[in-house]
Amino acid sequence: MTAEPDVEAVPVGKVGNMRDIEPAVAAVLDRRRLRKAAGVYRARTEDDVQARLNAFLAEEAPGARADALQRMGGGASKEQFSFTIADGEHAGRYVLRMEPAQSISESDRRREFEILDVFRGIVPAPEPVWLDAEGDRLGQPGAIMRFVGGVTKPSHNGRTVSGLGTLLGADLRERIGPQFIDHLVAIHALDWRTAHLPTFQVPDADPQQAARWQLNWWAQVWREDRVHPIPAVAMAERWMRENLPAAHELVLVHGDYRTGNYLFDEESGEIVAVLDWELAHIGDFHEDLAWAMQRAFGAYEDGAYRASGLYPREEMIARYEAASGRRVDRRTLRFYEVLAAYKTIIIVLATGLRSARDHHNHQDVLLTWIAPAGHIFHAEMCDLLRQEIAS
Repeated sequence: MTAEPDVEAVPVGKVGNMRDIEPAVAAVLDRRRLRKAAGVYRARTEDDVQARLNAFLAEEAPGARADALQRMGGGASKEQFSFTIADGEHAGRYVLRMEPAQSISESDRRREFEILDVFRGIVPAPEPVWLDAEGDRLGQPGAIMRFVGGVTKPSHNGRTVSGLGTLLGADLRERIGPQFIDHLVAIHALDWRTAHLPTFQVPDADPQQAARWQLNWWAQVWREDRVHPIPAVAMAERWMRENLPAAHELVLVHGDYRTGNYLFDEESGEIVAVLDWELAHIGDFHEDLAWAMQRAFGAYEDGAYRASGLYPREEMIARYEAASGRRVDRRTLRFYEVLAAYKTIIIVLATGLRSARDHHNHQDVLLTWIAPAGHIFHAEMCDLLRQEIAS
């Protein structure tokens, strides 16, 4: 039997600087290596979390006490707990988000806190209240937000994974769709130059840096987390390095904008909170559009495939163009569609599986269960590359 070839040998043609990554993201990846080296991660008990939380609140909000703390379901990326404060100026319900040793997508609580803070009053989102960026007091880096009620999918959708093949139905589509576009346009319209975002760096060294930062980020994660080589991943990386698009306008990118990552009121259809801002960065607006249009996040309903369960692909593009005044460049969009599939393959078939295998995450069963979705993204990426080769 011959040895398997090194399919990760990417340096072919024009590859650019493979070490060029946003400094704050590079720091997150460095910190992640240290956590992984610490060995098996053991999720904290609710009693331990509540004790640390109340000690934290005694410093941040004297007189406030956390009650009714309970672990929340889901959360392949972060450990999440809900709790209430019964009395005083801080009375209400809250969500605590904490980092395990390895998340399915690694991020930084300070960046998440910053981005939520600047979008207050611009789009509906959880209100950030307290932060322990280094985890010195909570035991793990954590952020506390006000709780927002709502659902991520209709009650008739059963036990489907949030955001994968969500069937909204005609009535909800009609009400949610325009909001989905309007909130995305509002995110991209934020003047990040005047916003207080001290941990966000700007990819403006050259026109391709925005795309290169994203590709280098996820290529590094792949090399560190892959469980086994996947030839198509190496092919996609090579193609992207040879086809880096220029960003003609830099915007604030949400990074995970899709159905399943917003809460809505099922009766009214109002989007009450856009969620999961942890991958936000400054970059190219095409990236969010491409992510929202991934095949697995959409659904076939009423005889048509609908991106994020809302609009046919061309209609979503047209509505975004009409609402934003921007023109969607199809070549740039194609690059980010390949990148989107590439990222999701890495998230579920590399980081997710490795986290479960090495016991670095509290949701090992969930991470293993969603891994087959990686093959859907793999098939999508291969289809996109075939189209490029044929064109």
